[in-house]
Amino acid sequence: MNYIQRFFSTDTTSWSLLIARLTLGAVILPHGMQKALGLFGGYGFEGTVTGFTSMGMPALLAVMVILAEFVGALGAILGFFTRFMAFSITLTMTGAMFISGSLKNGFFMNWFGNQAGDGIEYYLLVIGLGLAVMLGGAGRYGLDNLVSLILATRRVQPVKMGLS
Repeated sequence: MNYIQRFFSTDTTSWSLLIARLTLGAVILPHGMQKALGLFGGYGFEGTVTGFTSMGMPALLAVMVILAEFVGALGAILGFFTRFMAFSITLTMTGAMFISGSLKNGFFMNWFGNQAGDGIEYYLLVIGLGLAVMLGGAGRYGLDNLVSLILATRRVQPVKMGLS
């Protein structure tokens, strides 16, 4: 099995990987829709890039965050390029945990408004889901399963050398 086949391979019978990737995508997609499309009270693509760059974030990194949360979540839901999509979401959430200032607020979310802001528990849940999906792949019903099947059954034709 080559590296590309390993990237797409997964346990095609795994319900737990299916649940993990669907949950990861469903939780992150609304945040991506805020940033990319301006839905759910978000600022849209331009507004988000402008906001991030005004905080000192390079524009390219701002675009990558938007893509990770929008395209990454869609990819996770569909089970397409699942490991890469989970990696991009995990990396984004790890960065957000440090940049947002949540570390100084402790562990718990600010459910009752009695602390300075939210802690890190949401980030840890997303990072944990992302790592599980990165390690395991798409599980059941992912498009990666179809890609993996195509790669496994594809016949590679030998390359002819010479001037025929």
